[in-house]
Amino acid sequence: MNLARHSISSARPVNILDARFDADTRIFTTSTQEGFAVYRTWPLELVRKRELSDGTLSHVLPLHSTNLLFLVGGGRSPLYPANKVVVWDDALGKEVAELEFKSQVRGLACRRGWLAVALRRRVVVFQVGGGESGSGGIKRYAEWETCDNQKGLLAIATAPKSTLLAIAGRQLGHVQLIHLPPCPEPKSRNPPPNTKPVQSKPGPSTSTGGVHPVKHAAPVIVAHTTALTSLSLTPSGRLIATTSAKGTLVRVWDTATGTRIKELRRGTDKAEIYGVAFRPDEKEVCVWSDKGTIHVFSLAGAANRQSTFSPLTPFLPLPKYFESEWSYAQYRIPVQSSHISLSSTRPAVSSSSLSSAPVVKDTDVPDEERCVVGWVQVATEDNQQPSEGGNSSGAFLEWQLIALTYVGGWYRLALPLSGKDRKRERGGSTVSAGAGTGGSVSGRESLSAGSARRVSGTLGPSPLGGGGGGGSIVHGSPPKAVQMSRRGSSASTVRGAEKGKDREKEREKERESRNCTLQEYRRFGRWDGWG
Repeated sequence: MNLARHSISSARPVNILDARFDADTRIFTTSTQEGFAVYRTWPLELVRKRELSDGTLSHVLPLHSTNLLFLVGGGRSPLYPANKVVVWDDALGKEVAELEFKSQVRGLACRRGWLAVALRRRVVVFQVGGGESGSGGIKRYAEWETCDNQKGLLAIATAPKSTLLAIAGRQLGHVQLIHLPPCPEPKSRNPPPNTKPVQSKPGPSTSTGGVHPVKHAAPVIVAHTTALTSLSLTPSGRLIATTSAKGTLVRVWDTATGTRIKELRRGTDKAEIYGVAFRPDEKEVCVWSDKGTIHVFSLAGAANRQSTFSPLTPFLPLPKYFESEWSYAQYRIPVQSSHISLSSTRPAVSSSSLSSAPVVKDTDVPDEERCVVGWVQVATEDNQQPSEGGNSSGAFLEWQLIALTYVGGWYRLALPLSGKDRKRERGGSTVSAGAGTGGSVSGRESLSAGSARRVSGTLGPSPLGGGGGGGSIVHGSPPKAVQMSRRGSSASTVRGAEKGKDREKEREKERESRNCTLQEYRRFGRWDGWG
């Protein structure tokens, strides 16, 4: 029995059924056995909370920062049937609409004006009327067929003028791109200009009634040969990230041309990738999986790590593994469950002989490594908090990560940036220091560390194998080959051992320099949540 990562306690573990950010990562929602709550992402603050005694929810999706929430029942005692999406107005404290389907709801995605619902083999899109209270109503727009989409994968661009919707294609590993009509511009309160309107003639492909989209084949990206496990779009819809059941690679595609622009390697062993999140300015991307680690990649590519053999790939037929780009920063979420691992399993049938009874996984016990991650901008000087306008006087903003675990952890993580990098990033350009030769050193190290490494390289081993980088320098002329003795060879062996230790210390420092820094941690309480 493996109890190395668990502590024995009789307390019932915290079970978060669902946690997700809104489209702008300004707020997030959590669903538990007692109900659901809405929090401000940072600084962490409870916005509102609803206690539900009649059942539980599997999806609580906020429509940006409005009062509308899309709810789907789930768990052992679902509050609603699994084939319904309920529109909840939290300002009124009641349901304002209900959408019913013939099969179970697998996934949801929304933005202003649109709601996309993923079923097992199709995606249905609805137009959400104007007004925060849903006064404009919800109208069915169109639907598209997909492959067997058990995870309910779909993504929608959330920038004001973005129209892209990404869903699973009809074939395994394919992605279908759909351009929705743009959202109507808000009506101006000023009087219209005194100009004669220009009448435009409708084209032959214009759809009738303005309800259904133009009939044309949507572009398809052949992303993977195995089943997709995640889809993620940038807010502008310019880039899309895909992962497959192998869980080793993250591929980034240009949605305009369908070409692959990046292939990022999470690891070499198989893993279940839970999600991918782009930084809103499209400069970095993070990925998290069931390994309990969060990996951060630079889309510019200079900061990412690569194999020392990568410069030889144009000249030698090396495997694609050596061309891969590895994360420049990562963070391992510590296991914090307070229950013994025996509580995660239970006998399928009641039997006097537990050894002969089959064991099934208890669906109410949360996964230790399951989490959701989002990007936030944090004012880093003088602990000043950003105002509603987005910045505060005397402070500059830094991109950080917020990780929410299903066992009740709230983490705020800072990326391994030096002070100079932060200032340059504030000025609009990011300079990655320490992108060493061969790509073997970690990205975004401090300039002083990079300079020290280059200086130590100049003091490297002598032609006869004397002192390593950072080791002692042998003075005087080197001995002749005929004068080499056992004593000299043993001294060389000692120096070689010291050189190996120095290299190991350098590797350890390099690994530490790639770790994200925990800035703030909150523990979910049973009664007050994240208070």
